Amino acid sequence: MSVVFPRVRIGQAMRYKTLSVFPLFDGAMTPVEYTLSDEGIGSGAVSVEEVSEAGSVPDLLVENKGDVRVLFLEGEELVGAKQNRILNTSVLIAAHSKTKIPVSCVEQGRWGYKSRKFGSSGSHSSSKLRHFLKSSVSRSVLARQGHRSDQGGVWKEVARQQSALGTTSRTSAMADTFRAYEDDVAEFRGELPYVDAACGLAVAIGPRVVAVDLFDKPATCRSVWQRLLSGYVLDALEADAEPEQTGPEQATANDVASLLEVANAMPWHKSDSAGEGEEYRASQADDVHASALMLDGSPVHVSVVAAG
Repeated sequence: MSVVFPRVRIGQAMRYKTLSVFPLFDGAMTPVEYTLSDEGIGSGAVSVEEVSEAGSVPDLLVENKGDVRVLFLEGEELVGAKQNRILNTSVLIAAHSKTKIPVSCVEQGRWGYKSRKFGSSGSHSSSKLRHFLKSSVSRSVLARQGHRSDQGGVWKEVARQQSALGTTSRTSAMADTFRAYEDDVAEFRGELPYVDAACGLAVAIGPRVVAVDLFDKPATCRSVWQRLLSGYVLDALEADAEPEQTGPEQATANDVASLLEVANAMPWHKSDSAGEGEEYRASQADDVHASALMLDGSPVHVSVVAAG
């Protein structure tokens, strides 16, 4: 369905250890006006809080006091308040509005105020967590139960990755995993910089393409590039720690093209959006899951995640 997943040109792979990043280019995208969530929060135009004094694990309240809409991305982490959360889906928040956003907890052992407002952590969920998140949220959307995740499964995946990477956290916080590996994240980011004019990226761990993200304009891709990489670095560190396996060691551009063909061939279904715009979702068994946030027919964020 080309209207949902535009045709892209796959750039030359950048590689570091088991992580490969392919920049994606598209000259036909229509830019949409918005501010990114971290920019809005940083400027004070956007605030994110618990929905009430008591709070609600699967929901947060966003107030956008600015004159332009704000984009929150699926998988981005918000820290503070009663417990850290990640976004269950990408959401556009209208200017001068208050909106509830669907989230999942990534800090199982805390339920008490650390601050009144949330901040942006600058980190993003790993591909493994995003795959589980998108799978469970898509099932919830299909069942007309909103953008809910399997919260127990999210906690389980956070704990599994901490165990795999040998990290500990008093509150089982995903943020502590990133804190333990901040030097590694910085190292990978230095080796895999944003490529000028790219409006998206495909990421592979070893021979397997695990995620694709495409945005309406290069400026967005440039701004979120390093944040997205943070989660993929954790995937790569896990892979580096695993015993060597036989077979092809690195994915190629043909492997990216194959995943894009799968995404285009899947049946896409329109679903209710969590904010402004229209949302579409598609799945192939439990292997590949995709979603697209669009505004007035223009893609804002299209993503595909595949089982690693």
